[in-house]
Amino acid sequence: MKAILLGPDRDGLGDALETEGVELTRIEDSPNRPALEAAGITDADTLVLTETAGATAIPVAKDLTDDLHVVVYTDDDLPDFARGQADLIVDPQLLSAEAVAEELAA
Repeated sequence: MKAILLGPDRDGLGDALETEGVELTRIEDSPNRPALEAAGITDADTLVLTETAGATAIPVAKDLTDDLHVVVYTDDDLPDFARGQADLIVDPQLLSAEAVAEELAA
């Protein structure tokens, strides 16, 4: 599985994904189309957002990759325009990074 993690990794989800054998690319800068393309979004299986400031990347990424699975892992509220395009929204206080990584890698 190939995933792109967008945003800071304060809760360690990126590390947990890599431990599960996920090929991970990280984007910490602006979540724009060129950054997504440079990270290999067209070959990715999953886009993981760790802060809602990157929510504008969801429709762009979905437009570039038909079967993309979008996971939001933050305790912030996701804007309405992006909520319907996210496949899974998880609060880090409710489910550990390790548990989420294990599910995504399965």
